[in-house]
Amino acid sequence: MEIKNVAVAGAGTMGNGIAHVFAAKGFNITLLDTTEDMVKRGVETIRGNLARQVKKGLINEEEQNATMSRIKATTDTRTLSSSHLVIEAIFEDLQVKNRFWSDVDKVCPPEVIFASNTSSLPITQIAAATSRKDKFIGMHFMNPVPLMKLVEVIRGMATSDETCHSIKDLCLTLDKTPVEVNDYPGFVANRILMPMINEAIFTLMEGVSSRDEIDTVMKLGANHPMGPLTLADFIGLDVCLAIMETLYTGYSDSKYRPCPLLRKMVQSGWLGRKTKKGFYDYE
Repeated sequence: MEIKNVAVAGAGTMGNGIAHVFAAKGFNITLLDTTEDMVKRGVETIRGNLARQVKKGLINEEEQNATMSRIKATTDTRTLSSSHLVIEAIFEDLQVKNRFWSDVDKVCPPEVIFASNTSSLPITQIAAATSRKDKFIGMHFMNPVPLMKLVEVIRGMATSDETCHSIKDLCLTLDKTPVEVNDYPGFVANRILMPMINEAIFTLMEGVSSRDEIDTVMKLGANHPMGPLTLADFIGLDVCLAIMETLYTGYSDSKYRPCPLLRKMVQSGWLGRKTKKGFYDYE
């Protein structure tokens, strides 16, 4: 089956980025979220990002308009029935994801491929909510999606070779680099990245050094483009905590214990850039 119609569930940062990339490459996009306000915000974010690309000379106005014309926004799950591929980019909560996939499984024909953009949750367990485990796969895009090349392609226990090859080829069509990984908590990217961020937060909590100094050490000493505390704010401290909890639960290993300071900041509602306050202030 040729993939031309792609549905993206979740119009937030990851979802609108994924929709943007697919639409720019000529795919017809259905962008779904739970409220009109959320899908409208997602569409406007794409429009603003395209306008910046025009301003930088990366695309022209004709390409901008063509990309926007391929995006249809909706709150109705039933409209996903005409999709060839459904990508889910909703909150990192297994129960929420399973409810979504159980509903969509009833709407979409059996040949439709399902993909989750989960950053750490088990693909095998999410796929179990559907009747097409062989056609279920992980597509973990990196943030910001239009700029980052990597896509982790995660095979569940039952994912077929045909599904995996189809998705890897699709990533190449998007000018992304697919890397096939097996289904373990955190996959590769977050299993390595998140403990580093978590350890930076422990280093701050224990008074080893200050916020700015910790970030400077990693930027200048490890040649990272941004420090781990800045990166945590960019990702979202709630997302960081959710991934660390998944690692801690999935491996039952104390080395993945979330830092108490991270947990306290999330409880305080200080989630980083999206709330204007995290390790840094963004007012």
